[in-house]
Amino acid sequence: MDVLSDVVAVTRTGRPRSAHVRWHAPWAQEFSSVPGSAGFQAVLQGSCWLLPADAEPVHLATGDVVFLPHGKGHTLADSPQTPVTTPACGPDNPQPYDAYASDSVDRSKDGGPATVLLCGAYQLDPSRAHPLLLSLPDLIHLPAHPGRRAELDSAVKLLAAELETPNPGTDAAVPALLDTLLLYILRIWFDQRPPTGGHTTGWAAALNDPPVTAALHAIHRDPAAPWTVAKLAAEAGLSRAPFAKRFTRLVGQPPLTYLTWWRMTTAARLLRTSNAPLRSIAAQVGYTSEYAFAHTFKRTHGTPPGTYRQKT
Repeated sequence: MDVLSDVVAVTRTGRPRSAHVRWHAPWAQEFSSVPGSAGFQAVLQGSCWLLPADAEPVHLATGDVVFLPHGKGHTLADSPQTPVTTPACGPDNPQPYDAYASDSVDRSKDGGPATVLLCGAYQLDPSRAHPLLLSLPDLIHLPAHPGRRAELDSAVKLLAAELETPNPGTDAAVPALLDTLLLYILRIWFDQRPPTGGHTTGWAAALNDPPVTAALHAIHRDPAAPWTVAKLAAEAGLSRAPFAKRFTRLVGQPPLTYLTWWRMTTAARLLRTSNAPLRSIAAQVGYTSEYAFAHTFKRTHGTPPGTYRQKT
């Protein structure tokens, strides 16, 4: 698997949730800050304002998509001046985020201008957050424009159709479409970052750097392989020392440090999602010794693998 695919597959926990919501002006809905979560809003019809807790208001028009990768609290409203009169949406009050809900909200007596939104929330595990996600800003705004990648719009339309008119198979289609939508959002964001140059660092630069990307894909494709810095450098098409320096500068970790972290992240997923014996999981992440695997896992996660499995 490549890096973006693994970020979606490994960091998310539980089932994502989404809602198709129609609001009529005047309206305002607060969304609680939820650490360990990420969410998106897509405007299907009309317009609205996104009011972050600690930033300037953002006007959203039809077709716009916003992504909040760190679960920061915010408010959506028809106008920045409209007061919030209902409880905040959050874990203790999930409306209008009921799983796969198609909710129609109309608090106005005269049925003011309508805004139709597609909302979604992903539960993430902060202890396994991929550094790629940690590098993202609090708010990503992808405005609608003719040059935007068409697959994002297609995913939004397909998800909206499933939520608005559920059919047999919707329970399977919605989680897959939510993961696909998240992948497209991340892909567009990183594609839009400027190419590597000068002292540019971080995951945006790493994913735009072919040698480093080749090494990352090799690690994610086969974490059990007996990788060395020299072998990863060969994947990158560079000599050992320049590759190690380049990888560390862009990714923020030396190649073998990232390799170990990814192996232990993969092992944690296997412990949660399978009944495979520890020796099998150890082999799948590159350890011939179950003892060495358990030692490294405990150092990384703070608990032995057997105990970790029992608690998750």
